[in-house]
Amino acid sequence: MPQVQLPLFPPGSTPINDQLAFERQGDQVVYFNGHLPVFTHRTDDLASFRLFTTQLILNGTASQGQIVRAFGVPLSTVKRYCRIYRQEGAAAFFKPRARRRGHRLTPERLAEAQGLLDQGWRVPQISQR
Repeated sequence: MPQVQLPLFPPGSTPINDQLAFERQGDQVVYFNGHLPVFTHRTDDLASFRLFTTQLILNGTASQGQIVRAFGVPLSTVKRYCRIYRQEGAAAFFKPRARRRGHRLTPERLAEAQGLLDQGWRVPQISQR
């Protein structure tokens, strides 16, 4: 028969719900299930924080609202990372973000655009090219 665990957490920890808590210990964040540590990461390791809290939500161990209240993060952020995890998996939290290319007119592009204008091209045609 399953046994109910009392919500006993180490002194100084912050509860997430009746079974989970976390505590900052120096430069580490430690997560507890009752009195047992289950995960740890550096305080500046945002990718590990996002991964672990998302896994808590998707495994049904914590709700989105509990994560929002415990850590003070926006609900939209929590939802975004749940979607990213579902679509791309855990590796998505650790890959570098894709950078978009700027649309500024460099001197080379400006010269090319001016040359096309001089040839009689229209602005929408140049823009598409």
